[in-house]
Order: sequence, then C-alpha cells, then structure tokens
Amino acid sequence: MVFVNSMSDLFHDKVPEAFIRRVFDVMRRASWHTFQVLTKRAERMETLGKKLDWPSNVWMGVSVESQKYLYRLDHLRRTPARVRFISFEPLLEALGELDLDDIHWAIVGGESGPGARPIEEAWVTEIRDQCLAARVPFFFKQWGGTNKKKAGKLLEGRIWNEMPSLVPPAPPKPTRRLPIARTGRCLPDAAP
Repeated sequence: MVFVNSMSDLFHDKVPEAFIRRVFDVMRRASWHTFQVLTKRAERMETLGKKLDWPSNVWMGVSVESQKYLYRLDHLRRTPARVRFISFEPLLEALGELDLDDIHWAIVGGESGPGARPIEEAWVTEIRDQCLAARVPFFFKQWGGTNKKKAGKLLEGRIWNEMPSLVPPAPPKPTRRLPIARTGRCLPDAAP
C-alpha cells in the first residue's frame, strides 16, 4: 500500500494537470502496488477524474472533518475509482446521518499534536455503527491528542482495523524497473 502525497494534496489547484496525469501513469504502470490518494479538493478531483485513465489499483478518498465538508462525499461517489474511502480525520464534531452508498471504507481518527482539539467517543461510535449497518469496513486510527501513542486506538475495548475486500489481486512484479519521468532534482547528489 502506497499513500500518495501524504503531506500534500495531488488535486491542489497549483498542481498542473499534466503532472497529475504523469502520477496516474506511474500508478497504472506499477500495477502490483495499491495506491491511496486522499484529497480535500473534491471538486477538482471529480472534474479531472472524468479525464484520467483511472487504474483499478488506485483508491481515492476525501477528508471530511466536520459537517461543513460532507458535500465532498458526493464528489467522491462520482469518481471512477474502484475503491472510494473517507478519512474522517481529524474528526472535529458529530456528523449525524451519513450517506455511505458507493463508499468502500471509512477511516476515523482524532487530531494529534500541540493544540489538538478533543474527539468524543460518541462521534466515533456513531460513524462506526453506521458503517456496520451499511457493511462499510471501519478503521479507527487513533484518539489523537498531544500524546497519540498514549491515547491509543482502542474503541470500546477492541481495535477496529477493517479494510476493503476489493483489493485487486497483485500481478507478477516486473522483471525490469520502470522509467519515471523526472521533473527536476529532488535531492542533491551524494558526495563521491
């Protein structure tokens, strides 16, 4: 499993469409991997998603941290991704009733680090119960806080780490390395 752009957003307005196409081309050619792409730019994801050659090994997700962003689920549903997931992280409030149609996975977690806002167990169990009813795999990542390891990830006495069963079978690994388009130097050359 490869998490693409874990500290950025592939569908940010300043990311050129040509670059996004190259990323999708690499993911398509590396078909033995499963790639997770997460965005907050749901509108652009949907618009470009209609133009992209969307491989089955690319999972697409949106972040939904509060009720204000529930609209992102509608954009996600309209993408051709084989696996569509929601990251409710950091979960900042109760979300109420969710439409989980055509959603294949839900991840929930609290905010972590200095100044982390608290998460309430009732918010998490409300989402978990809806996932169970809709047969959507539920993954509880963490309670968060200033010491997330100490806070742990037990929810009502158990670890919830369900995953989608739609993982395509891995094809054989290639016998040669795939060329990757270079857009510029990322790291300085090592000293001789």
